Amino acid sequence: MPFIQIIVLALIQGITEFLPISSSGHLILAPVVMGWHDQGLLTDMVTNVGTVTAVIIYFWRDVMRILRGTLDLARREDTADARLAFHIIIGSIPIFAVGLVMKVLHLDDLIRSPMLVAVNAIVFGLLLYAADAYGLFKRTMADMNWRAAAIIGTAQAFALSPGTSRSGVTMTAARALGFTRPEAARFSFLLSIPANGAASVLVIGDALKSGQPMTTDVIITGLLTFFVALGTISLLMRWVRSMSFLPFVIYRMILGGAIIGLIYSGTQLVAAP
Repeated sequence: MPFIQIIVLALIQGITEFLPISSSGHLILAPVVMGWHDQGLLTDMVTNVGTVTAVIIYFWRDVMRILRGTLDLARREDTADARLAFHIIIGSIPIFAVGLVMKVLHLDDLIRSPMLVAVNAIVFGLLLYAADAYGLFKRTMADMNWRAAAIIGTAQAFALSPGTSRSGVTMTAARALGFTRPEAARFSFLLSIPANGAASVLVIGDALKSGQPMTTDVIITGLLTFFVALGTISLLMRWVRSMSFLPFVIYRMILGGAIIGLIYSGTQLVAAP
């Protein structure tokens, strides 16, 4: 890959994975807009490892709580850590189930469509606006229960469709349930660890088995993504303490409209293989 492509992909994944504007959608569009060869799922998933690692580092205290809570669950102890671990497990089940079905049916490559990205950007952007504008500001992580975790987890499964935004759809669900923006973002990021971690392991494993090389370019892209992601998480957690998601909603509307306009103007939005 050209070095500029490495930089752009790292910036895209590191920033858009956490902002509610869809990292997968932008990764699909990047080679189309820039005229590059499609970087492929292997590169996408290695950058995903970079973002997962950034979440683990930034939220290391919560991660340690989840690990302790998992042991408490195994010992059938009812602790705050056990409840947190249980909610992360419950919230992860839907995306694992849907992801397995997609893998069995080989749908991963079939949904890398610019039109799908555009429609999802608009539809889920409007849902984010409604939930953020009219949701209550009273619930914290301490108020989480298995029903709320299951609803947020079910919403997360929609993120397997590009343009939806995993962080966006989970924060939408959490805001609709009355969680404050900081707590919605925090739970969303923690919920990303098992989902993105498992997806990365499976896709990277399959890619390597099929003979795709783990090149230096791919590794460098993943490393750069980690540092960009770490900074983005910090900035977003500051943002949600006092600002709404409206700027991201507007961006999604503009992005979706621009893509649809290009498609209907006859522009070929297909990257070279």
